[in-house]
Amino acid sequence: MKTLRDLCRDSRFSLGAVVVLILLLLALLSFFSPYDPIEWRVVQRDLPPSWKHLLGTDSKGQDVFWQMTFAVRNSLALAVFAAAISRVIAVVVGLLAGYSGGLIDRVLMFISDGFLVMPLFLIIVMLAMLVREHMNTVNLALLLGALGWAWDARLIRSQVLSLREREFTYTAILSGTPTRKLIFNEYSLFITPLVFTTLINNMAWVVGMEITLALIGLTNLNIPTLGAMLRWAVSYQAMLLGLWWWLLAPIGVSIALFVALYLVSLGTSEYLDPRARIQRVGAR
Repeated sequence: MKTLRDLCRDSRFSLGAVVVLILLLLALLSFFSPYDPIEWRVVQRDLPPSWKHLLGTDSKGQDVFWQMTFAVRNSLALAVFAAAISRVIAVVVGLLAGYSGGLIDRVLMFISDGFLVMPLFLIIVMLAMLVREHMNTVNLALLLGALGWAWDARLIRSQVLSLREREFTYTAILSGTPTRKLIFNEYSLFITPLVFTTLINNMAWVVGMEITLALIGLTNLNIPTLGAMLRWAVSYQAMLLGLWWWLLAPIGVSIALFVALYLVSLGTSEYLDPRARIQRVGAR
């Protein structure tokens, strides 16, 4: 509770957290939807927003609000799953490369640099095309998680390289402290802010990548996501037909999600930074 109170003192974190909570509430509402997200023509088509249909209806005969709840749920689940996979890879690679050094460091950084140099978006597109028929939420999360770790691994490695040269590391090694204990008890305090920050940033990247892949038709559009909603709206020429609510819903929620994740990332990283924590203790 004390940690939460300290975080909420940061206006950026508070604003971002409120928006994220609202989006989570939307995701939870999907479990109470009166409509099947897959079925078409369950309501009258192309109706503007009203009390009966809060965000109107689309040309497929679906309620935009309830579709949005499913889209937010699936997009958030995709982002968390993919970001968690990439964090595990980034942390393992960064720790091994930074602490071990030598041949292990060179090999792992060669692989990491390869991912950074290659046109990652084109690789994702090609792989998505190859498994297009099986491109569900889980497979997309595995694909993005397996390819979205390289830059963050280098950041973690650079942090570990700095920690390895500090006096407490030499003291711990000379005193016979096991490597595992050194990493978990000492290094984790410095690495955790970086992991959390890159986790949130990677979630935003995953959502943006899903929207991009959906717009070019490389995801399963039968699964409601923010990208799928936007793709259907563009395909049915919602702008030309004056169905502004159909476009505004996914675009507005996507922008709100990106901004909220950015604000939460700023507040969390600043709070977890050991240097900022020392300053707070000193100020008290």
